[in-house]
Amino acid sequence: MSLRVLGCSGAIAAGCRTTAFLLDERVLVDAGTGLGDLPLEALSRIDHVLLSHSHLDHILGVPLLADATLRQRRALGLGPIVVHALPATLQALQAHVLNDVIWPDFTRLPSAEQAALQLSPLSIGQTLSLDGRQIRVLPAAHTVPACGFAVRARDAERWTVYTGDTGPNPALWDSLRALPLAQLIIEVAFGDDEAALAARAGHHCPESLAAELLHCTPGAFPIWLTHLKPGEHEAIAAQLAARLPAHRARLLSAGQTLSLDDAD
Repeated sequence: MSLRVLGCSGAIAAGCRTTAFLLDERVLVDAGTGLGDLPLEALSRIDHVLLSHSHLDHILGVPLLADATLRQRRALGLGPIVVHALPATLQALQAHVLNDVIWPDFTRLPSAEQAALQLSPLSIGQTLSLDGRQIRVLPAAHTVPACGFAVRARDAERWTVYTGDTGPNPALWDSLRALPLAQLIIEVAFGDDEAALAARAGHHCPESLAAELLHCTPGAFPIWLTHLKPGEHEAIAAQLAARLPAHRARLLSAGQTLSLDDAD
């Protein structure tokens, strides 16, 4: 089982794509601008989309994916793409994007009986089974209702955790106590010089991230850092190196593929 990083940036710029991860070939985790780099054939194989929250950099690929793949999926006899998210996220997607003003409502197009998209609500603590994978819904602490995801193969012991967009989050660590981790993907969006902005925006800076990672035994598993703002990589990397010398913390990059079977 593998996780391909299509995008892991906190905003757009040349070479920067917003958050999207492809779990094997058929499950998309968040739908940021990185999704658009996949060829149409690969897009058409996506059966499930997991959304961490309703912010544009994580959902904008959903309506475009529905439009791009509609004809190919119908020709292959495939059903709707199922979008899994918290009820508040699905409500925001329906009300503000799939509303026939910003974009056509593909939950009822081309017809109510053969819609391109199907919306499926999630709840914190729920575990999904998708094609041999287990996916646990984790709490996040953001400015809108949000979640993260823990993923493992059904017969595996350890989990890969993606926190989604989150600031300091005691509930996350409570949830993870019972889960043996293979690796952790956690966000850090701003440098320490913007710590106040990070706190207001529900994101981490190196200072707050270092405090969160006191919950982890240094070196116990790889820690991957995502959602950095363009132009901030060098400063954030230096601040992290000073604050987290004992942790195996590395910056994610688009195009990277993580093994979920043997993270070490």
